[in-house]
Amino acid sequence: MRLHLPLVAALLLVPLSAAASDDITKELITSKGITRAYYLYVPATVKASSPAPLVVLLHGSGRVGNSLVEKWKDLAKKEGFIIAGPDSSNTRGWGSPQDGPDFLRDLVEALKTKYPINPRRVYLFGHSAGASFALQMSLMESQYFAATAIHAGSLAPDDRELIDMAKRKIPIFIQVGDSDQYFPLKAVRATRDALNVKGFAVELTELPNHDHWYYDLAPKINRAAWDFLKKYELEADPIYRKFNFNEQAHKDAPAVPLNKSMNNLL
Repeated sequence: MRLHLPLVAALLLVPLSAAASDDITKELITSKGITRAYYLYVPATVKASSPAPLVVLLHGSGRVGNSLVEKWKDLAKKEGFIIAGPDSSNTRGWGSPQDGPDFLRDLVEALKTKYPINPRRVYLFGHSAGASFALQMSLMESQYFAATAIHAGSLAPDDRELIDMAKRKIPIFIQVGDSDQYFPLKAVRATRDALNVKGFAVELTELPNHDHWYYDLAPKINRAAWDFLKKYELEADPIYRKFNFNEQAHKDAPAVPLNKSMNNLL
């Protein structure tokens, strides 16, 4: 039996309409044989006929993915983009290879099979330890993610070798408080300068009278981040770069070392 095209289109929209709601949901994904959790928000306005951007949110140390998703939800609803906040494998921070880039790729590709995502408009946002990890992932997978925005993060000196590995000058936007006690302006400016001297065009906004605490200023920080991200789209379909990790070549450790008092601030 042949179905008329309008009916086929309507049937295709049923799973999406059923999945999209005004709630944040906790989901599970298996990556490299390990079950991982992430938090997802898909605005009900997202339609199969118009693929939406996706922003992958990387949380701070001692937190989970929902700590960012709940702060981005209102903006995502208003602007019509999908957000996903995975949990890091270690609550103290993010590290390679356990948290990326393969895990982030697996998450994005799984979401593409369920929702109408524009593959050329997949972005990263990170805060604190998640911010530093987002910078690392941006350089390693510069042809996969369209652009990156972060709050309160920098590249450690040992990670700056990643800059030369980038295949594309991925757009990067950094926001940091002028009183940040964990990522001082000197370190953040050094990251910007190290990238820009290699041909990147990193934008840095220094927030006056602001420390490391993200959550109270989240609406302002997120709006500025989205206004930056939404300007960029990959010129071609994304290319994922596979890396081979071993204990000698890469440290299996969180991006940002912590102490107990810091866990409650991120």
